Amino acid sequence: MSFILLQCFLILSVLLGGLLVSYLKKNYKTQTIKLTLAFSGGFLLSIVFCHLLPDLYKHDFVTTGFYILLGFLVQLILEYFSGGIEHGHTHSNSRLSVPLSLFLALSIHSIIEGFPLGNVEGGHASHVGHGHGSLFWGILFHQIPVAIALMSLFVDSNMGMRKSWLFLTLFALTTPIGAVIGLYVNPEDVGLDVHVVLAVVVGMFLHISTTIIFETSENHRINFLKLICILFGGVLAMFLA
Repeated sequence: MSFILLQCFLILSVLLGGLLVSYLKKNYKTQTIKLTLAFSGGFLLSIVFCHLLPDLYKHDFVTTGFYILLGFLVQLILEYFSGGIEHGHTHSNSRLSVPLSLFLALSIHSIIEGFPLGNVEGGHASHVGHGHGSLFWGILFHQIPVAIALMSLFVDSNMGMRKSWLFLTLFALTTPIGAVIGLYVNPEDVGLDVHVVLAVVVGMFLHISTTIIFETSENHRINFLKLICILFGGVLAMFLA
């Protein structure tokens, strides 16, 4: 699949999330967001342990653990500004605008995710192995519930549909922007191992997926439908590489 086509799919996944909010109206906040999040949480966790981590540890990259931990902490910091929208947190309000810090934090998150996709396509990290395919699918499936949460926040903030779609479209471009940057920027040119950004992304995925799975439980119990979505996402990830 061509680089341009992959980016088109990533953009469409975000727009699909926005369409679901427009179509489902007020019902988008209930089962839709919870079940898609449960699926993406299981999917992300599975690709981390079944694809991305094994690929990282195949190589002589002695600081892998450090950069994974760094990615975990980076995501923690970003969520301080984004309010946890990456794992479905939406807080209804009557304000006329969404905080700029939230949009910027979410955009930075997406740009970082896209960077290793461009590295692989540009030949900078072609030896990473089959994990980059899983990385693409993980980003794509996670973008949908994030877009649902973001669009629902726009709607609740009384921005109006035209302005909401404008901002959602801008957000849809952020991961492809990260991929284009990665396509032309070789980390080794600035003294970094090509696996550094991928390890950071793995740490971010670990934070997001575990938070999603823990937060899908209510009263410390996960209902059967959510459990099925988590398991389905996890099993599907094993076959997508």
